[in-house]
Formats: sequence, structure tokens, C-alpha cells
Amino acid sequence: MATIITGIGVKDVRFPTSRAGDGSDAMNPNPDHSLAYAILYTNTPRLEGHGITFTIGPGTELVTAAISAYAPLLVGQSVDSIFENMGSFWRQLVSFSPLRWLGPEKGVVHLAVAAVTNALWDLYGKILKKPVWKILSDLSPAQLVQLVDFRYIDDVLKEDEALDILTRAEPDKMAREDRVRGTGYPAYTTSAGWIGYSDAKFRTLLEEKLSLGWRAFKIKVGQDLDDNVRRASMFREIAGDDVALMFDANQVWNVDEAIAHVRHLAQFNPVWIEEPTSPDDVLGHARIAQAISPIGVATGEHCHNRIMFKQLFQLTAIRYCQLDACRLGGINEALAVLLMAAKFGVPVCPHAGALGLREVQQHLSIFDYIAVSGSLDGQMLEFANNYEEAFISPAQIHEGHYLVPTTAGLGVDLNAEAYEKYEYPNGSVWSAQLV
Repeated sequence: MATIITGIGVKDVRFPTSRAGDGSDAMNPNPDHSLAYAILYTNTPRLEGHGITFTIGPGTELVTAAISAYAPLLVGQSVDSIFENMGSFWRQLVSFSPLRWLGPEKGVVHLAVAAVTNALWDLYGKILKKPVWKILSDLSPAQLVQLVDFRYIDDVLKEDEALDILTRAEPDKMAREDRVRGTGYPAYTTSAGWIGYSDAKFRTLLEEKLSLGWRAFKIKVGQDLDDNVRRASMFREIAGDDVALMFDANQVWNVDEAIAHVRHLAQFNPVWIEEPTSPDDVLGHARIAQAISPIGVATGEHCHNRIMFKQLFQLTAIRYCQLDACRLGGINEALAVLLMAAKFGVPVCPHAGALGLREVQQHLSIFDYIAVSGSLDGQMLEFANNYEEAFISPAQIHEGHYLVPTTAGLGVDLNAEAYEKYEYPNGSVWSAQLV
């Protein structure tokens, strides 16, 4: 019997991370990490597709409303028919004229597309009884290319170029899969470095993470240069010089400020400065990148579509690509960015410093290594530990590495206790009868 989507559930789930200062940075001092959550119901009992996009509290209800608005495109559809040409179906989602007008391909409606797209992949994984990274890795180069919408990026990456990238990676895929299963995927942690933490908490958490085998850390920086220097000095005093350090400014600086601050922070030998200015300022990022070299520029968590990434790659404006499949239009659009990054030789280090994101992004990083870039040269995946107990199959870490997930789908299913405790009262269900 064909699996048919019979309804869409939407949930607004908010976790009180602000109470402990978790997730705090220079731009967002008191975020409550939250999920706009899409649930695709089917005609098969207990078979559901779960997809998320990430928010930080009030405003999540806007995204859940947008998710519901995509119901007419989904309810009544066969999952098999969708995945017979998933690339074409993804374009239908982003081309749905009334909602496209509100973007296009950016903002609240694109966050909703991310949740819906990710829910479809989760559902497909559960049907095939495979994790999403494995589904993608097992596809042929030709099948993968069919998932990508090349509209607006084919001046930089054409279909035949993408096919060549994937074909070159094909011969050693199984060897790399075996390798990553054995060693795990390299990670760095933000858990010790939130800007709202006291010096004592910063020190305690850093020492704890070092004892657990972490060798790469990110700390938040802000507008106060003296405070930035002081915290970076503490880091090097505790961790030593052999541990990788990254800084994250979360967009608080103008271009000239960014250059000045990073030049002062260069004494601490950082790998990168993340989000040094407005995420939309492509030329500004290019100027910063040139001025602060050899320190790299990293950005992408607020880069809203593949077209923005195309420009960053074209201008050599970033050295590290921090795509987010919950900010982009889900797994499909993330594939386009992975392919462009491979063409330009830019390591992909996805944004995953929050609950839910880490569960999704691990699939893309592992797939990228196995089937696209074939490289771990500069690639790392962010990790922050909070509210793992809310997930049925949370991401697993050992000695600074993600363990390869084995759960079918994306592994973002929340347990019943988490819904009961953290759901904001805005959930609703759109059934076939309501459409």
C-alpha cells in the first residue's frame, strides 16, 4: 500500500536555555532555543515524518503558521511520487506563488520550507529504514544531481560539473564510510564559550570539556575589545596553545570594527572569526577576509539560500562554509551548497550549536565526507550539549567526534515528556478535511 500524507501537525517547542545563559552571544543575550516543528501524518499507523527549523523564542509561532500554509501542496500526496522527483517537488515548494511573494526563498517562509523538506526526508528514511546520511550516500551521482535546484546558480555550478564532482568521489565512498564509522566525524564545541557565562563557569566547563577529549573550541566575542582579549587569554592559559580556537562575533561589528578587533585577537592564533558583520554583506565579508588573512572568515548560519552562498564563494569571502539545513530550504538546498563548496575547495563546517540542529547537520557532514568532498581537511561539525534528554535518538559524541547515527530518518523525534513540558500553546493540525 502506498504511503500517503494525510495531515500536517505543527508544534512550537521552546526550551528555557536563557535561564542558565546557554546559547547567549553578543547579538542574542537571552535566547530560548526553540523548534518550529513539522509532523507529516500518514495513512500508516505510527509512521510520521518529523522536521524542524530553529528559532530562539517569540516569533516561532510565525514559522509554525507558515508551515501550515504549505499543507495544500502536501496533503494527499504519495511519498513515493514525491521522491520519484524530489528535486522537482522542492522547486514546487519554493515556487508556491502566494508564499514565495513573502520571501522569496528567505525569511519565515523559507524556514517553513526547511521544516517541511526535512520532515519529508525523515519520513522517507523511516520508510526505507535508513538514516538520511546513508540514503544520500547510497544514491548514484546522477540521482543526487536530480535533487538539486540549479536555478540561479548555474552560472557558477552547472549540472555536468556537479556530476563530475560526485563521480570523482564515487570510487572510494565505501572506504570513507567504513573510516567514519570507525573514527567518528570531527567536532568542535561551543558549550563552554557562551558569552553570558561567568569566568568561573567558563573555566569549569572548559576544563571539563578538555578532560573529555575535546581539542577544538569556539568562544563568543562581543563589542568590548578588552573583554574579548581577557576571555581569549583565559582560554589559552587553561587549554594551552595546541588546542584549536575559533571566535564568533554573531554579526555585532561593522566591517572596519571587525578588521580592528580581529587584528587584536590574532595574538591568540584563532582558526576563524565567525559572522564578523551582517550576514547579507557579501562585499564586506570579502574585504574582511582579505584584511585579516591568514585568519579565516566563517559564516553561513544566517545565509538564507544557495544564491547568497554562491556570491560568497565567487568573491572568496569565506574560508569556512557554515551552512544550516534549517535556515536554507532543508536538505535539498544544502546539497547545492555542499557541491559549490566542493567546487571552490571550501571546507564545510555546519552550524549545529543548538538542540535539533546537531541532529540534522550530522547527516550532511557525514554525507559530504563520504560522497562529495571526500575530505576532512578543515571540516568540523559544531556541537553544543543541552536538552539531549528531550530527543529519542540524540546525537552521540565521543572524545570530540560525532558517532555515526544509526536511527532511521533524521533522529529529531522528541519524546512525549518534552512535548508536555516545553510545547508552547500554538500547535494545530491541518488534516485532509481542512485543506
